[in-house]
Amino acid sequence: MSFGISAKTRKLLKQHNIVLKKSLGQNFLTDAHVLQHIVDAADLDEESGVIEIGPGLGALTEGLAKQARKVVAIELDNRLIPVLQDMFADQPNVEIIHADALKFDFAQLITEKFGACSQVHVVANLPYYVTSPILVKLLESSLSLTNIVVMIQKEVADRILAKPGSKTYGSLSVFAQYFSEPSKVVQVPSHVFVPRPQVDSMVIKLSIRTVAPVPVENESFFFQVVRASFAKRRKTLLNSLSSSLPFHMEKTRLEQVIHSIGIDPNCRGEMLSMNSFAQLSNVLLRERDGG
Repeated sequence: MSFGISAKTRKLLKQHNIVLKKSLGQNFLTDAHVLQHIVDAADLDEESGVIEIGPGLGALTEGLAKQARKVVAIELDNRLIPVLQDMFADQPNVEIIHADALKFDFAQLITEKFGACSQVHVVANLPYYVTSPILVKLLESSLSLTNIVVMIQKEVADRILAKPGSKTYGSLSVFAQYFSEPSKVVQVPSHVFVPRPQVDSMVIKLSIRTVAPVPVENESFFFQVVRASFAKRRKTLLNSLSSSLPFHMEKTRLEQVIHSIGIDPNCRGEMLSMNSFAQLSNVLLRERDGG
């Protein structure tokens, strides 16, 4: 399978007078082995649909199009649209859309474009500065997705994959692991990008859950409690919640409530499992609502 910035692509860039912009997070992957890892991790078949966010120069798009029934590539940089359209002019299963993924209606896209597909996957090489907002948007929108395969900054990937008790475990870990089962695909060194970024990257796969992993009575409140628990990482769970809960609660009562479900109020939020956060949010919700 041919990947990378090909002679054809270079010719198109020159033809369209395009200079790559680092300010747009345009660090294009050129390593064929990593690109193949991404395609393989998506686990596509001839009935699959793929939403690709940030196709850039189309190297990954080319590989996805050979495996999937339909690929819709969403690109923010309008200068790259004619390049991509020229590249895939003879491939009817590839559609290029000029749009901002942060403002895009993915649910409508899935309804309109992927009705004939058995599964829909998201594959993305995200600019570092929009990684978390786009992942949050994709995960909390209840989209009909099978998985998300994404290349992101290694530091963010480590946080998503982190387990309770580790220094990188935080609210993003709980959020991602609530909606999906994350796994590492491959670590990607900075030298395989053009232009070269200052940090390493990692490809991870988020297998979307169809059932919540823990019993949560109010999902929105659950995440408010999680964020409050990590709001002051150096402080105890009791002190962090006392100053950051979305409703007022006397500290002595809060301590009693935490104790009542077998959690040490003097531990830190990073020690709590997702199940503990679920228990904590459910009991605090009842306290808030007077139950």
